[in-house]
Formats: sequence, structure tokens, C-alpha cells
Amino acid sequence: MNQKELDERYMRRCLQLAVNGRYQTRPNPMVGAVIVYGDRIIGEGYHIRCGEAHAEVNAFASVKPEDEQYLKDATIYVSLEPCAHYGKTPPCCDLIIRKGVKRCVVGCVDPFAKVQGRGLQRIREAGIEVTVGVLEEECKQLNKFFFTYHQYHRPYILLKWAQTNNGFLDDDGKALAISSPYTKMLVHQLRSEYDAIVVGRITDEREHPLLNVREWSGPSPYRYVLSHDNGIDQILNECYERQQQSLIVEGGRKTLQSFLDCGLWDEIRVETAPFMIEKGTPAPFLLDKLSPVKEEHYDGRIIRWYKGLS
Repeated sequence: MNQKELDERYMRRCLQLAVNGRYQTRPNPMVGAVIVYGDRIIGEGYHIRCGEAHAEVNAFASVKPEDEQYLKDATIYVSLEPCAHYGKTPPCCDLIIRKGVKRCVVGCVDPFAKVQGRGLQRIREAGIEVTVGVLEEECKQLNKFFFTYHQYHRPYILLKWAQTNNGFLDDDGKALAISSPYTKMLVHQLRSEYDAIVVGRITDEREHPLLNVREWSGPSPYRYVLSHDNGIDQILNECYERQQQSLIVEGGRKTLQSFLDCGLWDEIRVETAPFMIEKGTPAPFLLDKLSPVKEEHYDGRIIRWYKGLS
């Protein structure tokens, strides 16, 4: 196995570890770290909870006393650039320098303004070999909410709707059960992973949706209602100020189309049921050139996922 293959192997382990922090690290990113000497992992850890020790700290803490002697010839793998600033914890780049490892391999650069390459620069200046960009896209995808929030100063936006096989959202203005019990549960799981959710005023007044995760475990998203008095820009600004890094749009056609028209979306999830109705509110229009990146099948329903250019 060559060096590139080895680096990718251990970075995958970092990603496996990082996911363990899901739900607990917000608004911090999920990060995993692995310390390797020779062909042996001598330490590993992940960021467990916001405000607590970072992945690198936990990885070094897991190294057994008898393995401390190997650190000077070891490589530390981290899925995200080690921090270079004092927040709720000290800079991780200083810890790496103090431990004196030989090499540092990083999945991707941290977009946070107080980091953005500063951690890597300080590690290099200390004489430690640095490699950046191993499984970079996978590392960015893991923290897509965090990256979008810091790069574009807005939450990551998912547009979501369910439609009949002939493209209607409701039964001539009346609510229509399109999802199956199982796909409805999947929606609640999805909500638990997002910080906020928005519907339009008409949907809110007509259907009184709860927009919670009653059929899944986890936190319910913060609720917004889009109206003339509370527009898209205002909602996105409030999300940013509250450090809400992700937003699901679950409104009717007008609400969904308003986000599409503004180009304010990062991902689209469309569930299509196997039945048709005679008339109703048509689903938002998707350009023919927009191809799904993923397709899932449950209970006769098809769930297609589309990705934005950002």
C-alpha cells in the first residue's frame, strides 16, 4: 500500500469517528483524529460535544503511556484543519506542535475566519510536515452545514416536498397524505438533523403543521413562517445570527418557488408517490438539466435528491 492509499485509509477512520459527534457538536463541526506510528493506530478521538475537548485533544489523551515515546515519529490525521485560536478550548495546533509529531495530514481547511489556514501555517513553521486535501470532498461533505454557514453567511438550505405521480402537492387545495408511514418517519429523521425549518403563511394557517420530530429521536428544528412581514432575507439573517447552520424549506408551492427563483438552495429532496389525482396545486418546476444525484425507493415511493452548484 503506497502513502496515498495509507493516508486515505486513516482519513476514512477519522470520518468514521467524527460522525459519532452528530447532534452534539453544533454549532461546531464534527471532527475525527487518528495518531499512527508505523502501521499501528496508537491514539484516536473525536469532538464529542460543543464546548468540550476537540478531536486532537482526545486522540492524544488516548495514547497509552508506553506509546508516548513514538509520538516524535508518528503521524496525526485530522479530518478538519486544527484550530489556531482560543475559543472555549486552547488552539489544537499548539498541542500538535508541543507533542512533536513528525507529520500532520488534514482532510480540508477550516473556513472559519479565525482559522482558515493559520493552524496549518503554524504547524509547518514548527518544522512538522503537513499534507492537506486527503479525501477533501468527503471531509467537506461531512460538515456541509458548517462550510456553507461560514462561506456564504447563511444556513445550508434544503428544499423538500412530496408530490403525486403526476406532480401535484395537494388535492385541489386540500391537504393530501402523500408519504407512507415509513417515509414520514424518514422526514422526521431528516428534521432532527437540521437547525431550523420554514413553511409559508398559507400552509401554516391552513394545515397547522407541527414541524417537529415526534416520530424520531433528536431535537426538533426551530420554526419559522415565511410571510410578507417575515421575508426570506430576514429569516436567513435570523438563522445566521442564531448560529443556525441548516434550514429545511417545507412550504407550499409559492414558498418553495420563491427560494428556487432566488437561487437560494443547496439541496432538493422530492418524494413522489405511486398514485395520481385529477387536479391540485402543481409542484415547483425543476429544470430539465437538473439531474438527481441519488434515488431511493420505499413503499412504492421514489425519493430523488438534487444538488446545487455551491
